[in-house]
Amino acid sequence: MFFEGSEKKAEILVNASKISLIDDIADDFWTNLVQCCNAQILSSIRNDDCKAFLLSESSLFVWHDRLLILTCGNTRLVHSVEFFIQQIGMDKIQQVIYQRKNEYFAHAQPSSFGDDIKLLGQYVQGKAYRFGELDSHHNYIFHQDNSFQADSLDKTYEFLAYQISQQASEKLTTVGLKAEEIRQFLQLDKLIGDFMLDDFVFDPFGYSVNAIKGKDYLTIHVTPQANSSYVSIESNINLTELTADFLTILAPKSFDLLSFNDFDFVNLTDEFIPKDYVSKSRVSERLSNNYLVCFANYILPQQGFSEAKAFDIAGENHAL
Repeated sequence: MFFEGSEKKAEILVNASKISLIDDIADDFWTNLVQCCNAQILSSIRNDDCKAFLLSESSLFVWHDRLLILTCGNTRLVHSVEFFIQQIGMDKIQQVIYQRKNEYFAHAQPSSFGDDIKLLGQYVQGKAYRFGELDSHHNYIFHQDNSFQADSLDKTYEFLAYQISQQASEKLTTVGLKAEEIRQFLQLDKLIGDFMLDDFVFDPFGYSVNAIKGKDYLTIHVTPQANSSYVSIESNINLTELTADFLTILAPKSFDLLSFNDFDFVNLTDEFIPKDYVSKSRVSERLSNNYLVCFANYILPQQGFSEAKAFDIAGENHAL
């Protein structure tokens, strides 16, 4: 069974003196926005600073001055971005950032990154970059090119793990596995024990959790199937410092780290990434909106030979 866990991501910052996305926007608006990309809201949690919506495909977070939405599978997130722009108006929007990582099966997606930014270009002037090598792990980032300048304290981190260990995959595909068991396996009490959590176990496999504390957030999405395993973790708390913990739990064959405005990225990765993993690529770029974006891809060198993958040629052909 295959599911495209790789996510598309959009962050939109608004002028808080003109609109509050928490106080001035009803939840029906977010329901409609999510439906525009063919996803649904499953549940939500909130505090005074943040609303967190768990989606059928990933997550939506809303603060007074911004929103962050991630969607996986075959969603077309750009339609939700277009809906927001059309409903709210560019006069209230300060910055649009749109991001896509490489997919396992890009040919099965309803659009490409190029298609998406062509649509966004009807509303905003922007610039686009690729972080990482084209024939390996990479992220595409489009951002609005205007007078907006990001605060140096506005930080975001992404940890993306591929081909998790057989033990982790078997655990996370156990029939009847409960959310509490997954939380224990991921050691969430140790890592974010003081956060409010909202999680969901998908049928037959898959897991998502949103966590918030004040303005801080963390979200985890797990696609555990052995033939396409993928785990994404995103937060505005420093994930680089937690990387060793996640690597011990998941033991992936490769992973990516991506940060916005971590000015100590090189030193932190040198300090916290186990020496077993080798850096395959590192990219850094300061965008015109004043975000410093750093990307690094790590691999666990293979020490021996593995067996070739045999296919059922009479069965599904998505991987052929």
